Amino acid sequence: MPSDASCARTCTTHHTTGPGNHHLPSDKEHAMATVSTTVNVSGMTCGHCVSSVSEELEALSGVEKVDVDLKAGGISAVTITSSETLSSSEIGEAVAEAGYLVVASEA
Repeated sequence: MPSDASCARTCTTHHTTGPGNHHLPSDKEHAMATVSTTVNVSGMTCGHCVSSVSEELEALSGVEKVDVDLKAGGISAVTITSSETLSSSEIGEAVAEAGYLVVASEA
């Protein structure tokens, strides 16, 4: 049986009053605290490419998660979830450091 401490971390419907109970952010509040940015990257062909780009982007301040939709030999969509807005130049520099290029989206 879970202790009250572990229950407080995982359950928001129980233990809503009394000392020691803290407000847990809702999914909506957490979503408002994050920024999602998607860029198109050319030249990626395999899992190693994805790892290289992800590693460089994850090193940027505030980046929480990087998702890559790999289109081998084409334009791959890279979605960066961060706690703060990232500039296009810092994203471009990180991708370039991995050996790839951010390109404009096709209209």
